Amino acid sequence: MAALATATVLVTAGCSGDKAETPSWQGGAPGDGAAASGAPSPQPTLSTVAVTSPAADAKDVEAATEIKYDSEDAENTSVEVKDADGAEVKGTLDKDKKVFTPAKALGWGKTYTVTVNGTPSGDKGGTTTSTFTVMKKPSKLVRVTSFLGDGNVVGVGMPMIVRFGRSVPEKYRDDVQRRMTVKATPAQEGIWHWTSPTEVHYRPKTYWKAYTKIFYSVQLAGVPMGDGWYGRSDLTVDLKVGRSFVMTVSNKTKKMTVKQDGKVVKTIPVSLGKKKTPSSSGTMVVIEKKEHTVFDTTDELPEGEGYRTKIDYAQRITWSGQFIHAAPWSEGVQGKQNVSHGCVNVSMANGKWLFSRTMLGDPITVSGTEEKLRNGNGWTDWNMSWEDYKKGSAL
Repeated sequence: MAALATATVLVTAGCSGDKAETPSWQGGAPGDGAAASGAPSPQPTLSTVAVTSPAADAKDVEAATEIKYDSEDAENTSVEVKDADGAEVKGTLDKDKKVFTPAKALGWGKTYTVTVNGTPSGDKGGTTTSTFTVMKKPSKLVRVTSFLGDGNVVGVGMPMIVRFGRSVPEKYRDDVQRRMTVKATPAQEGIWHWTSPTEVHYRPKTYWKAYTKIFYSVQLAGVPMGDGWYGRSDLTVDLKVGRSFVMTVSNKTKKMTVKQDGKVVKTIPVSLGKKKTPSSSGTMVVIEKKEHTVFDTTDELPEGEGYRTKIDYAQRITWSGQFIHAAPWSEGVQGKQNVSHGCVNVSMANGKWLFSRTMLGDPITVSGTEEKLRNGNGWTDWNMSWEDYKKGSAL
């Protein structure tokens, strides 16, 4: 283990005469070794700075490393990191924790020099330097992707979704999560929740406020992700939340109530799933939209029960195949009877009206049916309480 790079400086302050035997504060006269003010001369103080991590001359340092140091005067200590060409590494300095965090992963195989200056005057005695070399680029890199991209506008129930090219072992998830930050304007409490070993979502405590601006950063380049795998790259996403558009469906009344920005703008008759194929009760969000599509269950259901039907204004809300869609064949019973295969049936006119106004992430809550929504069957982030959602965090 290489020794820590340290520097110690002896600092003196004040003035004194040639004679110090009879200081005036002990009864002597000024000029006999005491300061003219009559106060004692400050005693020398010892100030030490040291780079504690990475160790001096360390090799194979992780690209996502932090620079840690010691200082007896943290408030007046500065840290500078440069590569072999003299280019300064940008980052943030936490003087309380005594940690410098580079803004992005360091270069594979590159050598860096850390300079810690522990005295405001820059005295050489209070400065130390240390050098280390980053590991070579590994062959096992994990792809990190975001479902959403820059400029997207989403509904108030839209979770931020980050996916990994391979499973992240549990013991690595806390460090991965620390490097994933979300900034919302206006600020809102929220948290990451692991839906699976390869996917993590972020949602606020309550629906996003309408017109919120969201920026999230995933700094995982070079971060260890288990079994010799490392994050391949960093990513950032800058997007917006649109107006609030919330749908609630009651099986009891067989009606959908639509609120925009808190005000009821429409009430729509619906037909939900019949008893053999009930709709799911719970809170879902719009996952995808298809103005025209075909539902084909001939390979999924027993012979004679499958169907192949053209569908208009389809909006998926579960992975298992439940949609909000226009169903002209059931318009006569909408608002009165359930006849669907689990979908939320509406008229052609209402289907078109909804389709023209919804966006990904708009929430819909269905209540009173025979079946409860299974978490994971769609983006079901809102189908659990805030307390339960927080349990999915690695931190």
